[in-house]
Amino acid sequence: MKHIVFHLDFLSPYAMLAFERLPHVLQGVSHSVEYRPVLLGALLAAGQVPGPAETAHKRDWTYRHVQWLAHTHGIALDLPAAHPFNPLPLLRLAIACGQDGAANRHVCETIFRHVWNGGGDAVDPARLAVLAGRLAPARDVGSAEVKDQLRANTDAALAQGIFGVPMLVADGRHFWGLDALPMLRAALTGDAWFESGAWARAAALPSGLPHRPT
Repeated sequence: MKHIVFHLDFLSPYAMLAFERLPHVLQGVSHSVEYRPVLLGALLAAGQVPGPAETAHKRDWTYRHVQWLAHTHGIALDLPAAHPFNPLPLLRLAIACGQDGAANRHVCETIFRHVWNGGGDAVDPARLAVLAGRLAPARDVGSAEVKDQLRANTDAALAQGIFGVPMLVADGRHFWGLDALPMLRAALTGDAWFESGAWARAAALPSGLPHRPT
């Protein structure tokens, strides 16, 4: 059985789409999935990369694109009342419902649909209270333990070179985004390309741009 670690932030519509598609793409492949909430904003800040919703025209395209992808895959998706938003209450709720920084699929599904179905305000206090009541977290969402675990998840992701979500890790390889799911399946089912050397050669390709000090 292959083990997959799925790094996600409920803020990301692409993470929601990949979450919904994953069982279909991996149908027939023996696997387990560990869902790890991480703070996307911290990953982007570490790489000094603005999020798609922080660039005006890219923002418009992102919302059009994710709605089109949802339409083509038959996934229910409504844009929330406002986006981006601060996802910390949702990430902490997911962690408070689980153990050791992971959340189960039911919890992630419930939170994703809270955000991406119905068009409501994802972080409205009244809606968050209802959501928490449905999920009945075992730990205090605002506790230092939960906050520290989210920080640890995010730090661990950064240490692995994870730069965005959805990022799925299997057999030491990183697969980023909804469109990488078929590539993930190929890797898990033994596609010979992964042993051809192409994976390693991609990381060794030199840049043709002048070096810029960090």
